[in-house]
Amino acid sequence: MTLVFAPSHRAGAPAAARPLTAEKNRAHKARDHVESSITLMVRRMLSGRSLAAAIALAAGFLLAPSVGMAPAFADLRLCNKTNNRVGVAIGYKDKKIWTTEGWWNIPVNSCETLVSGTLVSRFYYVYAVDYDHGGEWSGKYVMCTKDKMFTIQGTEDCVARGFNRTGFFEVDTGEQTNWTIQLNEPAQAGAKTQ
Repeated sequence: MTLVFAPSHRAGAPAAARPLTAEKNRAHKARDHVESSITLMVRRMLSGRSLAAAIALAAGFLLAPSVGMAPAFADLRLCNKTNNRVGVAIGYKDKKIWTTEGWWNIPVNSCETLVSGTLVSRFYYVYAVDYDHGGEWSGKYVMCTKDKMFTIQGTEDCVARGFNRTGFFEVDTGEQTNWTIQLNEPAQAGAKTQ
């Protein structure tokens, strides 16, 4: 599933930073470890005398997704389809705790995984800024942010706790296994203004 959003314009953008929580770091390392383990097994088989085993293993990996043997990763991704660099923060409710995290710096015409693995919530909240021209993608759901890398628990009393109050827009994933949000320029067809 893909949602498309276009920015409203407001000057000022937070300082560029990219969060990498311990949990996300472990998920990225685990995925990289699986990929490198598979590559190592194939190389060992090819370097030995077991070419038939290597071909059988490769065929198994090619067929696995079609028969449901390979685990599916349920990621929340955001694609920057603009001509500018953007900074992104997200908010979500994990069990009973509201959490906001930021910033992912997403270059022009590229995508970034914001949540790896099982999505902890059906609804996610996104705030993004255009680093180059000062626009923003925002909404009516107020959560806490900081100008630099952050993970904040709770959405109450942002200013009293030393944070900024920021309006996020809601994304309903409909409990899908994969979800991609696209940020577009305001003039592009299909853009939805927030």
